Amino acid sequence: MMLQLGEDSLYYETFDGDAARPVLVFLHEGLGCTAMWKDFPRRLCEATGCAGLVYDRLGYGQSSPMRQRRSIHYLHESALIELPQVLARLVAGRDYVLVGHSDGGSIALMHAAARPSGLRGVVTVAAHVFVEPLTLEGVRVARDAHGAGKLRGLHRYHGDKAEAVFFAWADTWLEPAFVNWNIEYLLPSIECPLLAMQGRDDQYGSCSQLDAIAAQAVNASKLVVDDCGHSPHLEQPDALVDYMAEFIQQL
Repeated sequence: MMLQLGEDSLYYETFDGDAARPVLVFLHEGLGCTAMWKDFPRRLCEATGCAGLVYDRLGYGQSSPMRQRRSIHYLHESALIELPQVLARLVAGRDYVLVGHSDGGSIALMHAAARPSGLRGVVTVAAHVFVEPLTLEGVRVARDAHGAGKLRGLHRYHGDKAEAVFFAWADTWLEPAFVNWNIEYLLPSIECPLLAMQGRDDQYGSCSQLDAIAAQAVNASKLVVDDCGHSPHLEQPDALVDYMAEFIQQL
């Protein structure tokens, strides 16, 4: 389905659930889209009884392409401009829980710091709150892999936008000024329950990200997933469904 926002269209999918439960809103990673979540959103909605919403941000997947060059403020723009518009149109006043992966996790944290009405909780997987040398090295490795033709699979998900999606992500993170990007200042403003998760072998960030979130957010818990890299929900989906469902059921 498509949501029209001005001149742009955003692709989205929904899952049915108990109207008395919050809606689970899924926020994809920096190279991701709805399809790249696989069946994880459906499984988590079924496990919790919650309805679900998953969508492609502008420039990704089946949504409209970006109209201008991405700025270093792109995560803030997604969290504070695009996401509230999507929620106003598609969640329509119901309570909701954000489930964000990587960039989507950072977006969820930024959104939560604004303390919007209706937000019951946040789950992040591999969210970043500052830039680490490990993060930049992971992006450089991905850039080299892309140059060697090893990331052609992105075209299956993003079509003609695949090159723009990749370089918008890689070039932004490797922008010299972006090394100073840091959102730790907003963590104490997050009041809702928060579960922060990360794979122990994440190639884009260390567990220092989790430590920072858990130490500074008001009501946060952290969970390190062993034998996992950057995408625990795809590498260990059964365990992630169980962990997240237990947290969500308590909200």
